[in-house]
Amino acid sequence: MSPEAPVQRQLDAYNARDLERFVVEYSEGVRIFRPPAPEPVIVGKAALATYYASNRFNLPKLHADVVNRMVLGNKVVDHERIVGVRETAFEAVAIYEVVDGRINSVWFFNADQ
Repeated sequence: MSPEAPVQRQLDAYNARDLERFVVEYSEGVRIFRPPAPEPVIVGKAALATYYASNRFNLPKLHADVVNRMVLGNKVVDHERIVGVRETAFEAVAIYEVVDGRINSVWFFNADQ
C-alpha cells in the first residue's frame, strides 16, 4: 500500500470533521511534532483524538486543501492551505511518516514559525 493512502484518508476525515475516521489512520503511539521544539507536542492516539476534538473538529469552517504533495519512500510531504482555524487562511507543511499502513509521526511547519 502506498503511504499516500492513509494520509489522504485522514485529510478527507479532517475536512469532514469525522474524528473516528481521522484517528483510525494513526498508529497507537503516534507522535506529533511542531519544530523547532525537539519533543513531540502530542503522543498517542488518545491524546491526538482529545486535541482534535476540542481544538479542530469543533470549528465549523475548518478545511484544508493540499497545494502540493510529494511522496518519498514512507514519507508524504503536504503543502497545505488551512482555513477556519485562524481569522485568515494560512499555509503549512506537514511531513507524515507512514509505518505499516498507519501514520506514525507528523512534523508540522507553518509560516509563523
